[in-house]
Amino acid sequence: MVKIECVVDVPSRIGESPVWDSRTQTLLWVDIPVGIIHRFTPADGKHQQIEHGEKIGSFALRENGGLLIAGDSGLQTFDLETGARTILHHPEPDMTMNRFNDGVTDNQGRFWVGTMNDNKDVRGTAPEPTGRFYRFDPDGTCMPWKDNIYTPNGMTFSPDGKRMYFADSFPERRTIWMCDYDTDTGTPISDPAVFFDTHAIAGRPDGACVDAEGCYWMAGVGGWQIVRITPQGVVDRIIEMPVEKPTKPIFGGPNLDVMYITSLVQGLSEADRATQPLAGGVFAITGLGVGGLDHVRFAG
Repeated sequence: MVKIECVVDVPSRIGESPVWDSRTQTLLWVDIPVGIIHRFTPADGKHQQIEHGEKIGSFALRENGGLLIAGDSGLQTFDLETGARTILHHPEPDMTMNRFNDGVTDNQGRFWVGTMNDNKDVRGTAPEPTGRFYRFDPDGTCMPWKDNIYTPNGMTFSPDGKRMYFADSFPERRTIWMCDYDTDTGTPISDPAVFFDTHAIAGRPDGACVDAEGCYWMAGVGGWQIVRITPQGVVDRIIEMPVEKPTKPIFGGPNLDVMYITSLVQGLSEADRATQPLAGGVFAITGLGVGGLDHVRFAG
């Protein structure tokens, strides 16, 4: 039986980028606009909040210890214990309207990350699609890839690493694409093709992960749901959530069979929050009958 439980009831403005650390059996995630890294140990319920001091779009565990963070000052290493950091590269130093958003490692330990326009126009007009995807290699090389992006999200890879998924959450796009991926060179080798158009369901595509069977799990932000899509692009499961805006699922736990999901409160009215008091918290789903894949650390 599927069970959904709020395991960390701390309302993040934009809770995102959950990563399971199998070595320490801990869950890490960020609150993007306030620059806080959260660390939760399910075994004893311990929850820590680590101040970073700038917006963090996403991050990866590093093979050499600590984190690789995509933050306002660029791609950087960060030591969770001491707070020491080293700026490695910033691909958009002059594009002050942009910030980093969703990111993920490929199966070889390269880091893929997207940028987005973070300007909030008070007139309500849409931001410009100034975002772009980048691949950051362990040797410090940074390769720009696809541009004309509003809100990059949903980046993940098939279990064999030979298919790459990515999405744009912007309301007029709300589409997930896929392309073939050369694991040797870290290069998309086919034109992106539509994998799934989320206009057919309630939620827009936010963060995502792939399970051990190769199915794509999407957080349906704005739709109160988590959606499982087969490799053929067919919805085969929808999990209703107690919050309107789940942001990203990831598998964790000793057997990688617990799905953890972040969520957000930013943009919710007081009336909205009254109907979903757990918004912004982190949830655990058990009883799904399927497991996930271990987090691949950045190989640097």
